[in-house]
Amino acid sequence: MIAASATPRVPVVDLAGAVVGTFPVHRIYCVGRNYAEHAREMGAAAPASKAERGVPTFFMKPADAIAVDGKVPYPAATSQLHHEVELVVALGRDANGVVAPEDAEALVFGYGVGLDLTRRDLQAAAKAKGLPWDTAKGFDQSAPLSALLPVDEAGDLSSARIVLEVNGEPRQQSSLDHMLWNVADILYELSLLYALRAGDLVFMGTPAGVGPLLPGDAFHARIDGLPELQGSITAPLR
Repeated sequence: MIAASATPRVPVVDLAGAVVGTFPVHRIYCVGRNYAEHAREMGAAAPASKAERGVPTFFMKPADAIAVDGKVPYPAATSQLHHEVELVVALGRDANGVVAPEDAEALVFGYGVGLDLTRRDLQAAAKAKGLPWDTAKGFDQSAPLSALLPVDEAGDLSSARIVLEVNGEPRQQSSLDHMLWNVADILYELSLLYALRAGDLVFMGTPAGVGPLLPGDAFHARIDGLPELQGSITAPLR
């Protein structure tokens, strides 16, 4: 039995714009290899066109992996912490079974900007042995996240610019229309595998240019029209 003082808290994300409050997080889904150039830089085959894309790659992070205060301790068990800037989609209602792409937008509450932090050395070791990536992706505070902006305030993001700067220098730059699978595509594909629920977050994949973060580094992530994400990597906790 869990003591009352130890009751697990529900992770929440602040809201931006006209809506006041917080967004409780249910699950965090992540899309791998959603930009062809990033797939290639990671040594993976990438489709020449959307018609050849096949099916997306998914993995998950714990709901409490979000970091919303901008301070991210350098994680344990790695010497290769890497950044991956991403559009984040927040679902505001439950799906009723499989979601047709034309119905996907009705599930979306809002959008934010996130980082899918990765222990790249652990991921490389897992890949070499054909093992899962969990320890590389699902660690504490591995999902820094901006405030969420409701969909009706965000406007059209289909070709918005996505940028990450580290210590004031550009690291990743692209636009959302370079994603192989858009939001509607991904929600459809996810709904074939999982029961999508209000509170789910979907990290939509990263463009090329991923690279290392070190203690003391400052990051600044932005997507046109959305709240920005700023923070820094602090010293390891242990």
